[in-house]
Amino acid sequence: MAMRTGRVVLLATALAMTAAACTSVVDGNPTPSAPVGMDSFYNQTLQWGSCADYTQSDDDQLPKGVECTRVTVPVDYANPNGATAKIAISRIKASGNKIGSLLFNPGGPGVTGLTMVGQGDGTKLAERFDRIGFDPRGVGASQPAIQCMTAAEDDAQRAEPNKDNSPAGIAAAEAENKDFANKCVERTGKEFLAHVGTREVVQDMDVIRAALGDSKLTYLGYSYGTRLGYAYAEKFPDHVRALVLDGALKPDQDPLKESLAQAASFQKAFDNYAANCADKEKTNCPLGDDPTQAVKKFRALVDPLWDKPVPTQDSRGLHYGDAITGVQQTLYSVRLWPALTKGLRELAQGSGDTLLALADLYDGRHDDGSYDNSSDAFNAIRCVDDPPITDRAVAAKQDADYRRVAPFLDDGHASNAAPLELCAFWPVPNTSSPHVLSIKGLPKTVVISTTDDPATPYQAGVDLAQQLGASLITFKGTQHTVSLQGKACVDDPVISYLIDLKEPAAGLTC
Repeated sequence: MAMRTGRVVLLATALAMTAAACTSVVDGNPTPSAPVGMDSFYNQTLQWGSCADYTQSDDDQLPKGVECTRVTVPVDYANPNGATAKIAISRIKASGNKIGSLLFNPGGPGVTGLTMVGQGDGTKLAERFDRIGFDPRGVGASQPAIQCMTAAEDDAQRAEPNKDNSPAGIAAAEAENKDFANKCVERTGKEFLAHVGTREVVQDMDVIRAALGDSKLTYLGYSYGTRLGYAYAEKFPDHVRALVLDGALKPDQDPLKESLAQAASFQKAFDNYAANCADKEKTNCPLGDDPTQAVKKFRALVDPLWDKPVPTQDSRGLHYGDAITGVQQTLYSVRLWPALTKGLRELAQGSGDTLLALADLYDGRHDDGSYDNSSDAFNAIRCVDDPPITDRAVAAKQDADYRRVAPFLDDGHASNAAPLELCAFWPVPNTSSPHVLSIKGLPKTVVISTTDDPATPYQAGVDLAQQLGASLITFKGTQHTVSLQGKACVDDPVISYLIDLKEPAAGLTC
């Protein structure tokens, strides 16, 4: 799950329309049959081939040995005879005795999943599973793609003067949000925008499962991908073989509380960075050697950008919003902390190349100046997934609470009001809402939660595991997600579960 700042700011059940599937028996194994009217989708034959036209830029790299195809799905599952979409998927075949397919999703929402096909390289997962990545509907190489902004418009928006919470600033921010929504309708189409949410994606996942020839789904989802996992389990509990959900969202959490919990977690990650920097760099830390003063020193570095950007090599300059975005990008993992130190040192010296490069990475801007559609897709999916905030008093309180729990993100331009966020102006209604999960007949699943995860707070994973009756793996660290990243204490039980369906030890912590 991403935390969008500096551009269009968002806060962070399946209401399925298709008939329930029945089952048949193939070779002694129960195999779900296609829902009524869906035979042509569930029984389609996939034509695998080159992935040459599946990347959006030369910057995008797929692992060697990957093949790609597209799976046809209905845009509206309530009308399977209507318009269709094509979901891009990638595959690396199992090298040994195959169990089935292992589907991955990296989260976002809006992030391409094709490159996830390389997850598990060098492990038994590569031997026992066809590893499958996919771009959810509207994302990346899937067709049609969600499109709202041109590259020139993205660059121009990032370079705009910042908007405070004065009446004029609020009016300008809301006009920008309305303009963004209108551009999405114009360039993507209202009908497709109404069907890009989690509700539809989990149904696409079931079509993918069937088209791959798997009787049950084996899935590993990260961040927002955990929402796809538990929503799939809720819609298709009898179709689940194994689920690993890493960096969890809480199914029943109000989006307002979710946003504040995430802000507090980013503040904790910032504090952890500041303490580490003071300890390792001593007097050379750009935030000083006293962590209690780190927020004050950080604000002294970034606040001048509100009125004047600092130079960068490519002439765009580093603006305030991009500086904040670049900083947040580095808080997702301790491995990026050296880049944050470098970026803050450069900023102190009057240049912004490192932070701008980090913001470009976050926003999906390629070296040639083009953008992927991750930001547009993020906005569209989030707005159709959750109820919008339309009460101005609620928006104002949310803004004040956000500044309070994450002071390193407080720009100092608060007032007693705040703009309504983008989703308040979205042209189609939300199709999902927060609720407690109650799923019968679900096999044992696994949830992984990291103690100081900045984007998906630890407690959300605890709560999700409880609602699913899942095994919980706790990882002690400051990073966003952990599985299949070389931590044996996590990877070994995860791999054992995915292959042998062996539950991790109760209370496993590492």
